[in-house]
Amino acid sequence: MVMDHQSVKRPQFFFTTAPMPCPYLPGRMERKIVTELTPPGADALHDVLSRAGFRRSHSIAYAPACSGCNACVPVRIVTAEFSQSRTQRKVWAANQDLHATPVPARATAEQYALFSRYQAERHTGSDMALMGFYDYRSMVDESPIDTCLLEFRDGDGELKAVCLTDRMTDGLSAVYSFFDPRLTDRSLGTHMVLWLVAEARRLGLPYVYLGYWIRDSRKMAYKIRFRPLEGFTSQGWRRIDETFVPETPADR
Repeated sequence: MVMDHQSVKRPQFFFTTAPMPCPYLPGRMERKIVTELTPPGADALHDVLSRAGFRRSHSIAYAPACSGCNACVPVRIVTAEFSQSRTQRKVWAANQDLHATPVPARATAEQYALFSRYQAERHTGSDMALMGFYDYRSMVDESPIDTCLLEFRDGDGELKAVCLTDRMTDGLSAVYSFFDPRLTDRSLGTHMVLWLVAEARRLGLPYVYLGYWIRDSRKMAYKIRFRPLEGFTSQGWRRIDETFVPETPADR
């Protein structure tokens, strides 16, 4: 498969991965369509693909291509219309002692220590829980586009949360986030999304991209709480809520 676009000067080749067990829905297999993001033009290509439902990992852009399943729905928050719910207002107020600082996408031992605690507590037995420092550094450092790390620190300067974030022409994309697993009452995952919405508004950017919403996955279903939310479908981006039913493969 090849792709051409006015901002992408060369043909782009896409490949499909071999089937692997789905990490989100038991008993299902996943496949992805992938392409490499290489300079020059990586930022422009990433923008184009993100608007078509792709995500980035390292120097690769990918999208689900699973046989018989369309459970993964790419979603983005419409920042200009977003209004915090009552619960989200409480989360925002509870974390005003944290200061967020954008730093270059370079892995540190301090970040990795927090990442390891988070994985051990929240994702025991997963592939990410087995990541060593060099694996973590690869995830953070290997970005061919405009990427930063958001570090959230308390008044004593202690690192509490981190969000790997891509910056695009139409928004901010939350690539991966982690936080101190002992601070469950703070809802730091929610707070980081709220911070991204506020920052996107400040920058005049219309969207915050959250990756894939999966209605039947506990890990991924939370994204529906950020409204208004748009999902990418065969008809393009459209508003979704709890009543939204992902398309069947025949709809595509």
